Amino acid sequence: MLMQLPAVGAATAAPLAPVKAATAASPRRYPPIRLSASPSTESSPSTSAVSGQRLPPSARHSREHLGGRNNVPARPSKGRVFFLDVNPICFRGSQRSLGAFARWLSLFFAHVSLRDPVVAVLDGVGGNEYRRRLLPSYKAHRTRGVGKGADSRVVDVLRECNVPVVQIDGHEADDVVATLTEQVLQKGFRVVIGSPDKDFKQLISEDVQLVMPIPEIGRWSFYTLRHYVAQYKCNPTADLSLRCFMGDEADGVPGIQHLVPGFGRKTAVKLLKKHGTLENLLNTAAIKTVGKDYAQDALVKHADYLRKNYEVLSLKRYELFNIMNTINFQLSQFN
Repeated sequence: MLMQLPAVGAATAAPLAPVKAATAASPRRYPPIRLSASPSTESSPSTSAVSGQRLPPSARHSREHLGGRNNVPARPSKGRVFFLDVNPICFRGSQRSLGAFARWLSLFFAHVSLRDPVVAVLDGVGGNEYRRRLLPSYKAHRTRGVGKGADSRVVDVLRECNVPVVQIDGHEADDVVATLTEQVLQKGFRVVIGSPDKDFKQLISEDVQLVMPIPEIGRWSFYTLRHYVAQYKCNPTADLSLRCFMGDEADGVPGIQHLVPGFGRKTAVKLLKKHGTLENLLNTAAIKTVGKDYAQDALVKHADYLRKNYEVLSLKRYELFNIMNTINFQLSQFN
């Protein structure tokens, strides 16, 4: 089976909703991106990947500059795949804004990804429902998605740029990106996630970076493992556990501070550095003292509360929602 872009295509795997892939009918500035698919009988996850044509030499200097320090080009390394989290850049503040989307997309292609393949990911219809069943306050104040009317032009713009769009009903874009990221890494590529969403910080590693739109300076900015450690004084492997204590106000996930006001970031970081993960910490606290009385009491009394936060905040991997059981996307090297 071969699915080519810019033709419109879809890959399905019952009983799950289809992956919607779309690109332009005629190329514009950016080279067409191609997805190759072949039947697979493997039950383990494979990787979806894309290959793009090389841009002229005059258009490639920025990539070298972004990859190096002190004006010294970065040494050759693994190929990169970009996943663009579309929904957050479709808003200016709390209001939908096609202009904001167009501006950030233009800057993304002008300064961030010049020759690497880009896959755009959107929230599927009803993508929040799983987490809202666990925690009714989850994103209760938000209205997200491409929506209707003028905002439906977002997909049209991506088509004009020959960018494939992935949208799976019943699943949030964050989980789709996490799944695709894991599978691309298995193929030996690096991943850059274009998003302001701090949920993705739990994925940061030597081979996974973020590039975030910064409204205050009007540009995208790379955020790496080095930046994370400098900011939080801990490893990203503890990020998810730490956020279970601190909560996520933007997503409507309350932290433990409103239950135990004295339990702050410093206490959480200290305990996680010693015990590694939230689950290890809670299991240990259940059988012996791990900290001061207020911290010990909080861990025992509110263990279920913290575990629920973990379930809500963790990014899910679904083996690409079983789609890879029927279609094996092969990642090819791009020049």
